Amino acid sequence: MRRKDREITDFAEIKAILDKSKVLRIALNNGDFPYVIPVNFGYYCYDSQLTLFFHGATEGAKHAVIRNDNRVTFEVDCSHDLILPSGKEGCTASFAYESVIGQGYIEKASEEEKEHLLILLLQHYGIDTCTFRPTTLQNTVVYKINVSSYTAKRFSAQSKSN
Repeated sequence: MRRKDREITDFAEIKAILDKSKVLRIALNNGDFPYVIPVNFGYYCYDSQLTLFFHGATEGAKHAVIRNDNRVTFEVDCSHDLILPSGKEGCTASFAYESVIGQGYIEKASEEEKEHLLILLLQHYGIDTCTFRPTTLQNTVVYKINVSSYTAKRFSAQSKSN
């Protein structure tokens, strides 16, 4: 990372960014061009191994691309704020943010894991209880991203004034 002063290494802070983020963007290899998809997501961490997960239909473009190449780059961001310049010193506007960017490998969650992961995903968005119809579970696939590496970064109005 070029800007070490913006790097976040404390996992509690990284989890806070994941908790605040509402959209996970995944970039998949679709042959000639990357294929970027915004998805709803959840995450868990066991023994310092971060795993992200998202859901989708059991067929379609996303499913086909993942089946052909399970490598993924992902990104989440939050805490957005436009930082306007003070005075007349030219255009010094900036933008505050927090982000987590990483890479990993996608695998399909097992049928035994699916309902539990969907419940965790809904809890990420503040929905504490839910019952799924059997047809919903049959027509939904849950994908896990086994994260192999990531970095987290923060830029704020306070860091701009320092």
